[in-house]
Amino acid sequence: MVTTTAARDTDLASALVQTMHRLQDLHAETSRPLGLTPQQAHLLCVLISGPLGMTELSGILSIERSSLTSMVDRLERRSLVARIPSPGDRRACRIELTADGLAVAHQAHDAVVTRINSLTAALPAAVRQTVINALQSITA
Repeated sequence: MVTTTAARDTDLASALVQTMHRLQDLHAETSRPLGLTPQQAHLLCVLISGPLGMTELSGILSIERSSLTSMVDRLERRSLVARIPSPGDRRACRIELTADGLAVAHQAHDAVVTRINSLTAALPAAVRQTVINALQSITA
């Protein structure tokens, strides 16, 4: 059987889209027990690396500033994030995790990682490395 380049490209794209949907489902399943929406869990996980401004967060999360503001308000009411003054701009603020927020962010991240590890546990080491290399090449 001869496979054309277009068919291979479509197969790859379809597989990546299916993977994206599966990962979104896993994210939703693992965030729910923490009382978070998948978007809230994503926001908390993004903030693990440190505080970010609203514009940066809006771009990373691909949501409008007004939606982000509402999400930050809800997480702030739960004492998971805090608004802190932005150095150099008195009108702006940065969003940072509270101690509770950091703990929940790690729980959300670890839950997803655990589920992915269980789904991929049967992959042989060589296949795992090939997948890692391929994904790193397209996300760099």
